[in-house]
Amino acid sequence: MRLYSALLHLFPAGFRNEYAGEMKAVFARKQRDAGGLLTVWLWIETLCDILWNAALVHLDVLKQDLRYTVRSLGRSPGFAATAVAVAAVGIGATTAAFAMLDHVILKPLPFADQDRLIELFEDHSAVSHTGQEWDLAPANYRDWKRMNTSFEAMASYRNESVNMLGEGEPLRLVGSAISWDMLPMLGVKPIVGRWFTESEDQAGAAGTAVLSYALWQNRFGGEANVVGRKILLDNEAFTVIGVMPKDFYFPTRVPQIWTPQRFAPSDYVDRNDNYIYGLGKLKPGVSLATARAEMRTIAAQLAHEYPKELAHTSATLKSLRDDIGLQTRLMIEALLGAAACVLLVASMNLANLLLARALERGRELAVRTAIGAGRERIIRQMLTESLVLSLTGGVLGIALAAAALPLMVKLVPVSLPIAEIPPVDVRFLLFALGITTLTGVGFGLVPALRACRAAAADNLREGARSGGGRRETLRSALVLAEIAGSVVLLVCCALLTRALGRVETIDPGFRTAGVLTARMMLPMPKYENVAARDRFYRDVLTKTAALPGVESAAFTSFLPMTNLGGVWPVIIPGQAAQDRSSLRNASLRFVSPGFFRTLGVPLLSGRDVEASDSPTSQFVAVVSDSFVKYYWPNQDPLGRTFNFGNHDRIVVGVAGDVRVRGLERLSEPQVYLPYTQHHDQVAMFYAPKDLAIRASGNLTNLVPALRQIVHEADPAQPISDIRTLADIVDAETLPRRVQAIALASFAFIAFLLAAIGIHGLLSFGVTSRIREIAVRIALGASPRNLAGTILGEAARLAIVGVAIGCLLAYAAAMQMRALLAGVTPNDWFSYSAAGALCLLMAVAGSLIPAVRAIRVDPAIAIRTE
Repeated sequence: MRLYSALLHLFPAGFRNEYAGEMKAVFARKQRDAGGLLTVWLWIETLCDILWNAALVHLDVLKQDLRYTVRSLGRSPGFAATAVAVAAVGIGATTAAFAMLDHVILKPLPFADQDRLIELFEDHSAVSHTGQEWDLAPANYRDWKRMNTSFEAMASYRNESVNMLGEGEPLRLVGSAISWDMLPMLGVKPIVGRWFTESEDQAGAAGTAVLSYALWQNRFGGEANVVGRKILLDNEAFTVIGVMPKDFYFPTRVPQIWTPQRFAPSDYVDRNDNYIYGLGKLKPGVSLATARAEMRTIAAQLAHEYPKELAHTSATLKSLRDDIGLQTRLMIEALLGAAACVLLVASMNLANLLLARALERGRELAVRTAIGAGRERIIRQMLTESLVLSLTGGVLGIALAAAALPLMVKLVPVSLPIAEIPPVDVRFLLFALGITTLTGVGFGLVPALRACRAAAADNLREGARSGGGRRETLRSALVLAEIAGSVVLLVCCALLTRALGRVETIDPGFRTAGVLTARMMLPMPKYENVAARDRFYRDVLTKTAALPGVESAAFTSFLPMTNLGGVWPVIIPGQAAQDRSSLRNASLRFVSPGFFRTLGVPLLSGRDVEASDSPTSQFVAVVSDSFVKYYWPNQDPLGRTFNFGNHDRIVVGVAGDVRVRGLERLSEPQVYLPYTQHHDQVAMFYAPKDLAIRASGNLTNLVPALRQIVHEADPAQPISDIRTLADIVDAETLPRRVQAIALASFAFIAFLLAAIGIHGLLSFGVTSRIREIAVRIALGASPRNLAGTILGEAARLAIVGVAIGCLLAYAAAMQMRALLAGVTPNDWFSYSAAGALCLLMAVAGSLIPAVRAIRVDPAIAIRTE
């Protein structure tokens, strides 16, 4: 019978109180009549009966509660609308931030066994200014693939944009040359056609290409017979053999076309020619640490075999899923933390609304208690109302979150092979449902318990007091929580805003105003010779310089902050060729005359590269100030020689340092070489491709004329990425600005909600103490003293809340200090401004309640009570 009594607890308490005795008697009679196997069958039948009927009873009670909730909220539309709006803001902000975190950091990549996909890099940290992760040289990659035992497959790729001809206007495509075994390793298949075969990835094989879904739709109209079509890529015929799925991105989000790598024997000659990327798939059961140790051993063996080229070359590995910058990770985590603060403040407001409503309904609940409603029934009714409000707010919050996601796309790294906008998928909806339920139950439970406690018989008496020490404590806790959450958000927002301001004031080393840029990727082999490129450059530069308003124009291998470019070893005379321990690297850029004037890079001494710097004259170089300080400190560098780019160079000029890798990163030393002194068919990656034009007036007016000039120089040459230099620099800080704006929006919402909530709490507190205030006035208390008491209580709560918030804000600032760009986590201005603002908010929120209190008529108030 004890077991049966325990099972009856599956029914609501009211149902048990009314029917439990009768049900126990019936079961006891059936148990006496049963015997043997019939007893087992009785228990099975009883268990099923209880489970089914308990569910029906709960459903019936739920229907009653829902009907009552709809009627009750219908009588208070203002309360219902406010509660739904507050819940929607908190749930929407948190859901949007989680969607970003899930999309970028948590969700598995759309590849088979993505947790076993590992990126491989050469480690040159001993001799490099640019970090330990270097691209691979094909020869080293081939040996790594042959010698390892940790990977079941290993493939490679390189970024290789191409000009597509023969399909309308020339089009510049972002592409990738990929080894034939890459796609099988990723476990993805084309939706149309097929992938490359091993024979198509050999030197001399006929050109084949696979299209992205977007390119197939936009350029080829989604034609089903696209397979077999002939296209021209950099003047070479290619056959389309397949189309990838719509959601396939690799190696990054931007490639539009894929071609085979087709390594030639010459690609395996130079073990320092680093330009491909490696990706491997670990064997089942092999850890990343084990593979890393093995690859370092292999790198050491190759260094022993090739000491001249690989003396200081090792290997480094990392998971493909972890290819996220620290700043990006911190930005998204900070955004989620900010959204959590908004949810906290919104939930406090929702709890405040429900608490006030429950206490106002004290007499109603007391009547229900007096006529037999139990504690469980009242709590259940109140929780149903809370859940209805939060679920309605959750639906609206999902819509707000989905609308906000496209506004935060700049926080999604381009380097990850994922979509630009996080999808509204099952994970998104499940999180929203979970946070909605948590908000409804977690912050509706305390008001429900308070309502149940308030529903006592003495609430029916005329003049029953509605105040109480516990209620004051609860209201104070809500005020403290809202103030603390607001302080955390305001401090973090202020810190990031100051960091953004500091970053934007960093001197990039060049003048951004009045410079238009464009990219022209010259196709090979048409432009593999310097003479052919020289004719194109001279034609474009001569005609561009003649345009109205143009002051100067120049070509360069890479504009600052657009392509980080490559680095090249620097060999100073007197350093033994085999001794690489003191060897360092510098960025290599080929430029045309007028480059420094066009970009506004100061020439500190010497001269610019000139038209007279020909392939047959002395090879020259202009170096950066950091290059001089590293190699020839306190010495005159002009006339000194060094080996760079496979040739001895003489220094003819010194230029100011340029932050080519971004405003927040110090760049390695720079070396600028005349584009006419570039070798034919060598290091084509460094061939100038970016044009910069310094001009006065409206820069966009130059675009049509520039397109015409390039068309006349080469009708098959497309222009891409036309934008101002200022736009390029602004793009560097865009993720910071997006996060600052999002955080500022969250801070504003939280501050506004907190202000409204604190005012409501204090107003309700004054209203609940109306009898006490009336008595004090009747006994002679002055209005001034009463107002001071109320304002003082608010100020004390605010001070405690600000103190708690500052401590929490400092802990948050320490976690995101990598984002602060030199601003200290304890920046006094940020804390002072946030604290003062919240103090002002709390005091201002108590002014109206204080004025209302001192205007109380004691006779009316006491008689009313």
